[in-house]
Amino acid sequence: MNKKLWVDPDCRNRFTPNTIFEDMQTVEGEVYRTGKGRVTLRFTRNGDSFFLKRHTGIGWFEIFKDLLQGRLPIIGAMNEWRALERLQIMNISSLLPVAFGQRGMNPATQESFLVTRELTGTVSLEDLVKSWQERKDFIHIKRALIPQVARMARRIHACGMNHRDMYICHIHVSQRWLDNPVSYPELFIIDLHRAQIRQSVPQRWLVKDIASLHFSSMDAGLTRNDRLRFMRAYRSMKLGQTLEIDKEFWADVQHRAERLYAKRPELVQEKSH
Repeated sequence: MNKKLWVDPDCRNRFTPNTIFEDMQTVEGEVYRTGKGRVTLRFTRNGDSFFLKRHTGIGWFEIFKDLLQGRLPIIGAMNEWRALERLQIMNISSLLPVAFGQRGMNPATQESFLVTRELTGTVSLEDLVKSWQERKDFIHIKRALIPQVARMARRIHACGMNHRDMYICHIHVSQRWLDNPVSYPELFIIDLHRAQIRQSVPQRWLVKDIASLHFSSMDAGLTRNDRLRFMRAYRSMKLGQTLEIDKEFWADVQHRAERLYAKRPELVQEKSH
């Protein structure tokens, strides 16, 4: 049997390598999300909280359906595991993995899991923007976050990775920074199970990620100048330069974001599964 296994040495008092596959198949906790052949749940172990993403195989029907629809099927936890490894190398904050396992050669029935520490002391940008205009320091918070989100997106793309679901609900900011917003805000990117890693990211996937950010922040009270700040920081060049050099790119981003916004009820339902 083809088998891969890794357990953080600091967590081997909580997860025993010899029995961890069976342990992760039976562990119980608070279910956060379910999908075809996978479940995400929160559980505690020795006083610490963790999240488990457990994959049990999606079957050949779902694999072929995704391929025929031009989508890359997600058949296990390996994809997110590799994405988290890449982010750690690039010093981009995300979930902290503590255990990963995969067994079976048949992609339709392959079993795998990924355990990460619970992300605490953060707020998703989606939750933040619902009431951030009520803050006295709203303008400062907004102007600090926008270029930092842009820089994080640029760094993710520069290392050959695209998220595929880069909505603001998947970006968290430190509550500690929100309580005392000095210096640069600390951001965390999560939900990387659909991320792709290559030598370099094709243009259409760059457009998809940035359009997802644009679309999901359309109701956040951002101004045209805020959008321009993002564009300048994402391209790391003067505004006039990116508006001239990347004219088609930004037009594609705007067009795709508007299309996403037009069908937002459907997308909200999709994100909930």
